Amino acid sequence: MQLFYAPDITLEPYTLSEEESKHCIKVLRLHAGDTIHVTDGVGNLHTCRIIDDNARRCTIAVEHTEAEFERMPYALTMAVAPTKNIERFEWFLEKATEVGVSRFIPVECDHSERRIIKYDRELRVITSAVKQSLKAYHPALDELTPLRRVVQMPFEGQKFIAHCDRTIDEACRERAYLPSIIKKNENILILIGPEGDFSPEEIKFALENGFEPITLGNQRLRTETAAVVATVMVATENSR
Repeated sequence: MQLFYAPDITLEPYTLSEEESKHCIKVLRLHAGDTIHVTDGVGNLHTCRIIDDNARRCTIAVEHTEAEFERMPYALTMAVAPTKNIERFEWFLEKATEVGVSRFIPVECDHSERRIIKYDRELRVITSAVKQSLKAYHPALDELTPLRRVVQMPFEGQKFIAHCDRTIDEACRERAYLPSIIKKNENILILIGPEGDFSPEEIKFALENGFEPITLGNQRLRTETAAVVATVMVATENSR
């Protein structure tokens, strides 16, 4: 199945964007009468027929719609500090989209090595992963946001901060192993810090605002690895 992304698709004859038209007609060599699948990114999977195979403005007609296609029973928000090497952060966006994430929040922390991201570029990475993994839901992407603002955002569900500072464990409370405290079918927000970890002040601030401290195991993981591992753990526990 070839999946195309059209967030503004209508049930009337609809013209794909120039980029999607080119991919459909020039790259895949599809023609009028052929069937394709299109998602609007909010759960609707449309089965469509090509009625005009113009390589710049391919027009399609919706023949069938499946709502809430492969809808997850939970919503996962990953708030992650972008890595100095942006390709590593983009790898995380791609893989986490494949596994299942509802929202990405790039966070700026005290120890951040990267304080600028190219929003449109990161959004394209997510969109490409949505299409490749045949998802009907497109994760939201926030602008780069200061950590303290993320911590204070209204959120209904479980809130976790993954950190490696053992002195905080001694002064506050032990970190729990993430899979052991996940509640199935609930919204979850996870904070993952930069390579230098969160500062002690950031950790304490998160704990004071209702975040639970977690560990992802005994291995020391890089930022993007930790973020993917956390995503997989949430997905695995919700599939049991």
